[in-house]
Amino acid sequence: MRKLRNIELNRLSVEEYRESEKTPLIVVLDNIRSCNNIGSVFRTSDALLIEKIYLCGITATPPNNEIRKTALDAEKSVTWEYFEHTEDVVKKLQTEGGKVYAVEQVENSIMLPNFHPDRNEKIALVFGNEVKGVKQSVVNLCDGSIEIPQYGTKHSFNISVSAGIVLWDIFQKMRK
Repeated sequence: MRKLRNIELNRLSVEEYRESEKTPLIVVLDNIRSCNNIGSVFRTSDALLIEKIYLCGITATPPNNEIRKTALDAEKSVTWEYFEHTEDVVKKLQTEGGKVYAVEQVENSIMLPNFHPDRNEKIALVFGNEVKGVKQSVVNLCDGSIEIPQYGTKHSFNISVSAGIVLWDIFQKMRK
């Protein structure tokens, strides 16, 4: 067994990425403090052909060296937009016909293994602050909540890990 070299990976150029068919998933980052987490979400979103990222509140925006360090230039390929208020993004996406889900531990949440996306529907996923999670005012506006089952003592994942788990799972379900 031999590791593949970068030139053997058939990676898209930024231009090819922008022109490629995207996964109908949108990421909304609600007041993320860490630029490393933001960069990681950009990188994961690039890998899974995510349509767009909305950066909200205190979430830093490109160009930013700390984001770039983790994103490895994925902030140049994935389309993004900044909104001051996450609530405004949720309302906008719902007006455009999408379903918006908070990735959060709330009453009546849907456990991720039980979430089955409608392939004909655009889905947006709101990921929250590293300490406080998704703001309650944002949760109140969402069409539902998706929860990652957890069994240890912490009952929380880092936001970039949560994004990786949820985006990969839903990406796989949408591609089947």
